[in-house]
Amino acid sequence: MRDFARLYNELDATTATLGKLEALKRYFSHVEPANAAWAVYFLAGGKPRQTISTKFLRQFSTEMSGIPEWLFDECYQAVGDLAETIAHILPPPSHETSIPLANWMEERIIPLRNETPEKTREALFSYWNELETQQRFVLIKLISGAFRVGVSKLLVVRALSELAGLDAKIIAQRMMGWTDSALQPSAERYSLLIAAQSEFEHRNKDGHPYPFFLAHPLQISPQADPQVLGDIRQWQIEWKYDGIRAQLVQRNGQSWLWSRGEDLITDRFPEISGISLPDGTVIDGEIVIWKNGSPAPFADLQKRIGRKSLSSRILNEFPAAFIAFDLLEHRGQDIRHIIQSERRSRLKDVVCSIDVPGLILSPLVDAPDWHRLGIMRNTSRSRAVEGMMLKSVSAQYGIGRTKERGIWWKWKIDPYTVDAVLVYAQRGHGRRASLYTDYTFAVWDSGGSGDSDPPGERKLVPFAKAYSGLTDREIARVDAVIRRTTIEKFGPVRSVRPTMVFEIGFEGIAPSPRHKAGVAVRFPRMLRIRDDKKVDEADTLDMLKAMLPNPYRKAALTSSVGSPP
Repeated sequence: MRDFARLYNELDATTATLGKLEALKRYFSHVEPANAAWAVYFLAGGKPRQTISTKFLRQFSTEMSGIPEWLFDECYQAVGDLAETIAHILPPPSHETSIPLANWMEERIIPLRNETPEKTREALFSYWNELETQQRFVLIKLISGAFRVGVSKLLVVRALSELAGLDAKIIAQRMMGWTDSALQPSAERYSLLIAAQSEFEHRNKDGHPYPFFLAHPLQISPQADPQVLGDIRQWQIEWKYDGIRAQLVQRNGQSWLWSRGEDLITDRFPEISGISLPDGTVIDGEIVIWKNGSPAPFADLQKRIGRKSLSSRILNEFPAAFIAFDLLEHRGQDIRHIIQSERRSRLKDVVCSIDVPGLILSPLVDAPDWHRLGIMRNTSRSRAVEGMMLKSVSAQYGIGRTKERGIWWKWKIDPYTVDAVLVYAQRGHGRRASLYTDYTFAVWDSGGSGDSDPPGERKLVPFAKAYSGLTDREIARVDAVIRRTTIEKFGPVRSVRPTMVFEIGFEGIAPSPRHKAGVAVRFPRMLRIRDDKKVDEADTLDMLKAMLPNPYRKAALTSSVGSPP
């Protein structure tokens, strides 16, 4: 644990990529394979199930430290992070141990899931009494399932590839599925991860997918000069669907469906995983709900995500389809090195030879020039898509968001926007724990839409929370306004007198009976502070609901305001 805690501290202390890379290489160069295996799991994004609830962590830490709950809450509000708060309030350890990370996980942390509160309390007191502050912090992060650190999976791949003397593409391929919670990290798995390449390696991939190739955002106007990207004929253009990126794998008579987050979702979408592909085929695509010949809103797909059991009603009401846009493996051969246009040709042959409703070949968009393409892009919302994908016809299929093997651009439509009023604020976390950085925004409702609202009473109704989009200087300015205009305090939250208007951008909108406004927005963020607008000039709930896609719009405009979030 000592070495892993030291690594965490080094990674957290710098924003320099080379600094993080050197820290990773130092760690992996000397730790035992079993400990390295668990480190790769966590650094690559693995999130084990929470071992001990937040309630018990708070209770046991206050008991061991001897401080009252109110003082713990004050400390938590000042620090902004549960693990850091607990690590600081505990008394100094009476002794220290050098138990390695693998032993901590396998012999101490994981077994706590099945223990009684009394046994858990006894174990935690013992563990905390043998760890210094930084190690306690990391331990609580691992126990609470909240471990994260500022390092990308690609950087871990790069560090291991340089240490092992292997191509990064080989390490990236071997790490696919590494964070699957059903497969526990082990010394054997780590040794295979960094082993010399074998000629039989491709045959033993089982159901593992390939590392996903990611697109770069393209920031140009619809009237962009054609010289920005060159000859339009050198680009393969497709619609960008709003769904779940996935790979459908067929090998050895069995199929697997993997999400981009490396979750195995075969059982969640049986109508897709049940498609019979030729053996030795891997297709990259997007999972969507498909109704009446077009994709349904993402809100419908959310009703399928996370369901452990699927009733016949859900399957019939929200049928899923797989929009295929790339072929990565064909007849058992990895074809990612083949250029985009040739992979597309082979993909078309595969999809057309199967001809099943749940497998759809991503249609190509044809335009004579960039100006005309921009006009077509503006029709995206009416087509229930997010914009366009532009893929160089000579691009190979890369790894992550890289450009050395070619490039994909995502040319998304501009976000929905609304002018809203700041009504609640909460402190941030970590380095921003002393500032109010998380905000709740509201729009005007004319009243009379709920049973208890008299007609004509205009009021502000919260509809979104946002914490990104402002500069540090702007955050400091808003923080000062919040402190001056606070009306009430509700634990970590402050309600404020409405004085500031913001332009809020978001990617999508759907009805939601769980929210007071009756709608929920996707990925809200602050675009700018509207100093030019008075609070009374902010937008209305009716304007917000008018953005809903059909068939939700009419029902939402006539529905009552739901219960508070």
